[in-house]
Amino acid sequence: MHVPAKHPQEIEVWYVLPAVRKELVRALKVAGHSQKKIAELLNVTESAISQYLKEKRGKTADLSQDVKDFVDKAALKIKDKTTAYRQIQDICKYIKESKALCQIHAGFEEGLDVCDICYIKTK
Repeated sequence: MHVPAKHPQEIEVWYVLPAVRKELVRALKVAGHSQKKIAELLNVTESAISQYLKEKRGKTADLSQDVKDFVDKAALKIKDKTTAYRQIQDICKYIKESKALCQIHAGFEEGLDVCDICYIKTK
């Protein structure tokens, strides 16, 4: 079995989380929130929100359509910072459970086809 050069946690922090934020920003904007409100909810700067909307951030990992759909549903549940944090956790959990993280990871590692290193199975 090929041992990846990058830890799954690095892939998640450096590539997946920014892509999730980008999709959340898009979904929250569509839901009618201002950039200022989105920045407050996600605990990031307004300039970061602007960069996500202009696709200057969060573009290095391609999220599958099912993950984007999950993010859209999660965005509708966000009412404050606490629910935002919980929804981001749920999105990341879904990305792991659906093996989307494995697919993203394989995209960054030559010779890494499919593995179960990133996969988390819950009871």
